[in-house]
Formats: sequence, structure tokens, C-alpha cells
Amino acid sequence: NDAIPTDDLKKNLQQIGFSEGRVFNPSTLDQIQQELNHSYLAMGKYNVVVTTRTSPLERNRVALNIDIDEGEVSAIKGLSIIGNSAFSDEELLSQFTLGTEPFWSTFNTQDQYSSLKLQGDLETLRAWYMDRGYLNFAITSTEVSISPDRSQVFIYIHVHEGEPFTIKEVKLAGELLLPEEELRGLLKVQAGELFSRKQVLASGEAISDRLGDIGYAFANVNPLPDVDQEKREVSLTYYVDPGRRIYVNRINLNGNLKTQDEVVRREMRQMEGGWLSTAKLKLSRDRLNRLGYFNDVKVETPVTPGQADVVDVNIDMQERDTFGSLNFGVGYGDSQGFLVNASINEENFLGSGKRFSLSFDNSSVNTVYSLSVTEPYYTLDGVSRAYRLSYRNTDAGEAGVVDYATDSVGAGITFGIPLNEFDTVRFGLDYEFTRLQTTSYSSQNILDFIANNGDEFTAYKASVSWTHDTRDRAIFPTAGGVLILSNEVGAPVGSNPLRLYKVGAKDRRFWALNEQFTIATKLQVDYADVYGDTTELPPFEKYYAGGVSSLRGYRANSLGPEDENGDPIGANFRTLGNIELVFPPPFAQDSNSVRMSLFIEGGNVFDSSETISISDLRYSTGASLVWLSPMGALTFSLAKALDSQPGDRTERFQFSLGTPY
Repeated sequence: NDAIPTDDLKKNLQQIGFSEGRVFNPSTLDQIQQELNHSYLAMGKYNVVVTTRTSPLERNRVALNIDIDEGEVSAIKGLSIIGNSAFSDEELLSQFTLGTEPFWSTFNTQDQYSSLKLQGDLETLRAWYMDRGYLNFAITSTEVSISPDRSQVFIYIHVHEGEPFTIKEVKLAGELLLPEEELRGLLKVQAGELFSRKQVLASGEAISDRLGDIGYAFANVNPLPDVDQEKREVSLTYYVDPGRRIYVNRINLNGNLKTQDEVVRREMRQMEGGWLSTAKLKLSRDRLNRLGYFNDVKVETPVTPGQADVVDVNIDMQERDTFGSLNFGVGYGDSQGFLVNASINEENFLGSGKRFSLSFDNSSVNTVYSLSVTEPYYTLDGVSRAYRLSYRNTDAGEAGVVDYATDSVGAGITFGIPLNEFDTVRFGLDYEFTRLQTTSYSSQNILDFIANNGDEFTAYKASVSWTHDTRDRAIFPTAGGVLILSNEVGAPVGSNPLRLYKVGAKDRRFWALNEQFTIATKLQVDYADVYGDTTELPPFEKYYAGGVSSLRGYRANSLGPEDENGDPIGANFRTLGNIELVFPPPFAQDSNSVRMSLFIEGGNVFDSSETISISDLRYSTGASLVWLSPMGALTFSLAKALDSQPGDRTERFQFSLGTPY
């Protein structure tokens, strides 16, 4: 047996009283054979042969062997709908999961007959007609014919379509509780439209959900149709029965073994003692998921024993095991070369919700020492505070761009002020001192910049940003999105200050197609310029594109203007965009830490003082895999440049350690 696992078979046998240690009843063997045959026939395996053998053992016992020859699933060679005129066979059959084998696929299982799948397709067919106004639609008969050798199946579905019905009027009745105008605004059906069962039910659910927001979690909203067969019209009356208002007794937290209760409860928007709100419960769950501390958060509302109008709220959390780590590693990155890193990284320091990071990174491009601390709840009102210290030494030539080196030290502080549940404004102040150094391979572009602006710079930067975050979770979101608008200005103070400003916008959106597949899009635009005595952007403040974190299929930082040596020099304007189909890989269907994607993306960097043309954009397509490993986020991509031009540096395979999803 392959189609039905052995454990499942044994469980079914146990349910009918047939298991090891039980009294042997020979008459049950016939029942076993019949039940197994029925199970396989429902799966379309009409050639199945089930035989049973018993062997006597010592101590008044017998051994039972069940031999199963499953055979092959009978293939559908014909599937026809008879009696339809309003819609074509092709249009109707395209909604079915069953069908004849497509000519383009030898691995497709669409043609494998199953009576359960057929019943599901018949319900889909009914729903199709009912959602288009055909209230009198009926499936009059279904014929399933099997070839003599039981290898082929022919299906004939006879239907009666009837005529489409329209909606005459829509009424509201019962105990509305809310203004009728507000409830009517939730209706998805209007007088004069074609009747749609889907929209009729969705309207009732919308009213029920709205009542749930104000504490009536078990409200019943029943659409009562009055059908006029002669005029082919339907009058709808939604009868509203709100029931009792439901209150919350206790909010119980389970699974937060490390995260302190306070960290979880401050994200809750549903309060103990208040009425139960379905909207606040969903918002609370989403806020917990957006923390990034948990793989999954589930919410249940069991009725409190002895109290019909009171419930408990149970929050079940599965903590991630990737935060709170002391790491040391060696590796290689497509843009960094050989690297050594060591870090103490706590996304949830001692379960307090504070983020602490002390790290050292050493690669052929960068040597970085950094310290950062973030307090998400610096105040009780949710104002956050983050401060940081860093030292960075960069050899840009090793990154494949124009040759120069920098030494820089920096410090900064940022405050985040929540405006509402989804919007946050952040204000930051940063100090940076940077020394720009040339090499024997530095281009004239670098030499001219130093001649005009010097080689040591002090920057006092003020920044402000606005974030609108509606994602359902921080890790592999499936709904909502995050929009970030940012602005940064270098103040004209200090010794040889950098007088510059930067503006940027980044938008990511997510749409779940089903439980497995999600569409993700990204659009990013960045612009920078100088003012006052600073003649041009320094090379370390310019934008670059190409690589696993921006435009896959092209070598890291390789796109855009070049110097006389053919090295990329960056530019002051960047635009990037992509669309991805994200899904769990076949080898890790139930994993919360691995995702694959198929993508198409494009972008480039430009000098805004020159003419910018759409034809200068670069595009690529390919597949990517992200694994949230205990070492950090590992990103792999296999991409093909679609319109590379002479001189472009393309790269099929790329990977990165630590690139956030």
C-alpha cells in the first residue's frame, strides 16, 4: 500500500474492533475487504485487489496479513457537460480540478479520477451558476462510465441552467444596534444587480464581523430570500440577531518561554474586562507577529465555564529559536569576498523586547565594529529609542567599484513616535567623521573630488521618516505591506561639513493567493544631491545597484555610470522594482523558516544631470531561496539578465548571509 499509509489503515481497523490483542472474528475479514475496496474506488483505483490471509500461532493466536495490489488510478479520457448554453464547456471545465490530461504535461494528475474530487467539482459548478444569478440551476444526473479494462473513465454531467435572477430589493430587519446607513454600507449586493450567492453570504458575514467589533462575537445574520419565479426577481431581507454582548474574562499567554509577559501584553489591543472585539483580536495577533519573535501566533476564545456571555482569550505562541545568539563565522559573499564575523545579537534581550547588537565583521571590503541598542517601549506610550556607535574601514575597490578607501566613525540616536496602530514617525540625529583615501588605481573622478572638497569630512545629519506598516507578520508576510518615506539632511556645521540631502521611498506589498502562494511586490526610489560649498556627492554617499539585495543577475554594485577605468562610480538616483511569487519549497512544506520565490525585477542607477531613459533600465528573472538559519538569513538566487548590454557584468548564481527578507 502506497496511497493509504499503513498507520491510517491500522487506525481504521482499530475503529471496527480489529487490532492486536482483540478477539479474532473471522466474519470481520469480509468487512475489511469491502471497506478497503470502497476506499480505493473513491480514489479512482478500480483495479485494486485486496486479499487477506490468516496464519495460526501458538498460545491460541492468529496472524493477519492484508495484501493489497493498488493498481493504477483510472485516467479520465472524456469529461463533458450536457445542457449548458449560457457558458461554454471550456469556461466551465476550467474551474474543475479534474479533466483530461493536458498535452503539455506528463506529470499532471488532473486526469486521475477520484469520486471525492468529482463531488467537489460539482459543488464548484453549482457555485459558478448560483454566483451568476441562476437560482434554478440543477445537476440532473452524473454518469461515470468505466472501460472494460478499468483503465479509462468517461464522465457526463447533465445540467439544467434555468434563467438568471436579479435582486429586486434589500432590507434589514431585527435588532440592528448600529445605524442602518452604516450596515447598508457593508452590503455587497444592491437592487438591480444579478443575484450572487457568494456576495449575499459575504454581505451577511460583513455585518456579523462589524457586530463582532463591538462585542457581539456570536451574532447571527441570516439572509432570507423571497423569490418571484415569474419576474425572476429576488427580494432579500437580512435578519440580524446580535445575541448577547460577549466580555473577556482572562487573557492567557502560552508558549512565551523566554519573552516576558509584559512584552506580549503591551501589544494586545483586546483588554481584559472589556467586550470581545474580533477586530482588536486580529490587530493584537498581527502586532505580535510583526515583532518577529514568534514563528506563529494563534488566538482562541473558549467560553468561560458557567458564564454564557464571557470568554477567555488564549494566546498560543511558538517562539523563534534564532534570536539571542553568540555567533562566530567565516564565509564568502558575492559582494564581500572572504569574511570573518563575530557578533552578540539579541533581538529580544533577556525577553524584554529590547534589541542589542555588538558585532565585528572583517571582509576584503569592510572592517566594521558596531554597537546598537533599541528600546521599542522607551516610554509607556510606545515611543522607541535607538542609539548606535560604529567604526568602518572600507576598501571600495574590493567591491568591484571605483577605487578608494574610507575610515569612518559614527554615533547616532533615533526616536520613533507611533501616530496610530500602523503609522510611525522617526526622528534621528547622527554624527559621522570620514577620511577619504586614494589608492594607486584611483580614477580622476576621485582625485577631482578630493581637490575640490578635501579628504576629511564631518557630517551632522538630521533625518525624519514615516513608516506605514500593515503586514500580518514580520517574517514571510502574506498580507498587507510596508511603506517607508525618508529624508536626510547634512547640516552645514562643523569642520568641512558634507552639505547633502537624501530622499527615498520604499514600498512592499503582499497578497496571499492561497495558503501556499503569495504575490510580493517592491518599488524603491532614492535621490540624493548636494548644496552650498559641497560640489558633488562623495563616492561613499552615492547609490549602487546590482547583486542579491538589489538587482539579481547582475554583479553586485556593477550597474550605472563608470569611470575611465571601467569601474562603477555610483550615481545620485536609483530606482528598483520587482514582483515575486513566494511559496514554501517542496522539501519543506511545513517550515516557517524557508521560502522560495520566482521573480522578475528591474532597475538601475542614474546621474540625474543627464537624460534618463526607460531603455536604460536593466531587467532579470529567476528563482530565489531564503533560509532563516540559526546563523542568520541565507539568501540564494539563480537569475538570468534579460536585456544585458555590452559591458554589463552579469552573474547567474548569487548568495548572501544576513540579508533581511
